[in-house]
Amino acid sequence: TIQKFMPGEDEDSFPVLSQRSNIVVVADEAHRTQYGFSAALKIPHPNPSPEGGGALLAAEASARYQVGYAQHLRDALPNATFVAFTGTPVSSEDRDTRAVFGDYIHVYDMQQAKEDGATVAIYYESRLAKLSLKDSELAHIDEEVDELAEDEEEDQQSRLKSRWAALEKVVGAEPRIKSVAADLVAHFEERNQAQSGKAMVVAMSREICVHLYNEIIRLRPEWHDEDPEKGAVKIVMTGSASDKALLRPHIYPNQVKKRLEKRFKDPKDPLQLVIVRDMWLTGFDAPCVHTLYVDKPMKGHNLMQAIARVNRVFKDKQGGLVVDYIGIANELKAALKEYTASKGRGRPTVDAHEAYAVLEEKLDVLRSLLHGFDYSDFLTGGHKLLAGAANHVLGLEDGKKRFADNALAMSKAFTLCCTLDEAKAVREEVAFLQAIKVLLTKREISAKKKTDEERELAIRQIIGNAVVSGDVVDVFAAVGLDKPNIGLLDDEFLAEVRNLPEKNLAVELLERLLEGEIKSKFASNLAQEKKFSELLDSVIKRYQNRSIETAQVIEELIEMAKKFAAASKRGDQLGLNDDELAFYDALANNEASVRELGDETLAKIAHELTESLRQNVTVDWSNRDSVRAKLRLLVKRILRKYKYPPDQQEEAAQLVLAQAETLCEAWM
Repeated sequence: TIQKFMPGEDEDSFPVLSQRSNIVVVADEAHRTQYGFSAALKIPHPNPSPEGGGALLAAEASARYQVGYAQHLRDALPNATFVAFTGTPVSSEDRDTRAVFGDYIHVYDMQQAKEDGATVAIYYESRLAKLSLKDSELAHIDEEVDELAEDEEEDQQSRLKSRWAALEKVVGAEPRIKSVAADLVAHFEERNQAQSGKAMVVAMSREICVHLYNEIIRLRPEWHDEDPEKGAVKIVMTGSASDKALLRPHIYPNQVKKRLEKRFKDPKDPLQLVIVRDMWLTGFDAPCVHTLYVDKPMKGHNLMQAIARVNRVFKDKQGGLVVDYIGIANELKAALKEYTASKGRGRPTVDAHEAYAVLEEKLDVLRSLLHGFDYSDFLTGGHKLLAGAANHVLGLEDGKKRFADNALAMSKAFTLCCTLDEAKAVREEVAFLQAIKVLLTKREISAKKKTDEERELAIRQIIGNAVVSGDVVDVFAAVGLDKPNIGLLDDEFLAEVRNLPEKNLAVELLERLLEGEIKSKFASNLAQEKKFSELLDSVIKRYQNRSIETAQVIEELIEMAKKFAAASKRGDQLGLNDDELAFYDALANNEASVRELGDETLAKIAHELTESLRQNVTVDWSNRDSVRAKLRLLVKRILRKYKYPPDQQEEAAQLVLAQAETLCEAWM
């Protein structure tokens, strides 16, 4: 396997095995592991300072640039001929099978296979289950969902604030799960009356797989059996003994999975329905499968691989059916067009030399942006240069965006021409420049390790651009600071930031620190989140417009950090818990109420509102006008009781109800 082409621990590249030119390397499933030409800057782990106090010393080890297996394979056999087989050649803007292997030798596409009787037709049926997301949010999700690694487990990075998390949350909502399960069971039974066969269900996460399974067996208890050798429905997914209790009953050792695979492929076996997240979607053939239920965003070659599970010829099977519960119609049309148009040639062959011309152009732009900053030592000391390089870019007008945009274009161009010798010559420089981009744009700066609950909500990272830093670039470590305990924002840490030599980067650090904390700490307090977000935005805009100096903006941000810390302690001073404090802030949003009623009365109102709303909200209250009207009257009645300013009551009621929407999920 290609994993055998891994250099030793002290080697940067794989040694040459043969210079012969009569060697032919054949790569099967070439859409998966043949794009590892890009270099990644590996950041050495810093050593603790002997003086303590949280400072970090720069590591003595030299920077290392690592490449992927595809490059190691070509290093080992530099003159070999490479031939690839794939049913779904990748042709995205940053990964291209033909850019790596050359143009097609022969194409046998889906249309021709169907005409020859090698496969059956695939039909599509839309049975969309309603999602409680705005169209604009779905559009953003569609832009971000691309290559999902087939057999990877969830990574350890929290994505609680990501758009994907928002979609997963509504897709996995209990009412929707019940709706999908009921429809799926009825649909599958009806389909099997017309044509006997089996089905696969593709769900968005392991948790959703289990919830869907539980609802299906609630409807059809006779389908369930704890014995892997029995039962009509099973979940097939990866996992370990350390997974939470919800998942553990469905995590099987490999030998049991192989047995389930044999059962599912056997048309006479009672196992008829299998629920998966990623497994069995590539390289798995079960001709008796006639239906694929899709409840997960998919596109491109991943979608084509998945739907191919139902196009195998089997007895009197007239065709395979793809049932869409989430809205993949446009992606399916695009993928079918890509892999059937012009005998599979969805677009002209990529010219690697044209891509190299773009690479040269973008390299020139990035080098000019770094003019005046000496990074000639990037090959051995790249990790030590990152902070200074980022600081230099931040000192330019609109430097961050200009650098990030050009670095992204550079990375994509490099991926399409990475097999050229001239591109290999700049591979490490590309990796260093990309590491600067990561440092400039990285937003995840939370110092706390993710809790088990957060990890349970984590999903695989959506694969982005081909050239990325091998290690996640730690903004704080890059400038020699310990990550702060953000909840404390102590004076010692703020003093360290104030004294950083890279002033522009200090501003960036403080901005990210405060922005992340505003969203985290005040996620359930609308008034405070709005207040601090606007304050931060105002300071940063003045800085970007050059109306205040770097030193001044650092002082303003440090002062804001102190105000932020003080705001976090107000609940104790007022005798309010977090929910009550959120309603207090909604009520105190106008100065007149504070002036006329005072803190004590507002605190009483907040306490009563919290108790009353807790007792009266229902799961779907925000979507039912009659319930909203009832709660609005309840809020106004309490406001009148305490003589809240009459001319401010309508606005206050709106803020209170908006705040209740934010909190009600935790109340259910």
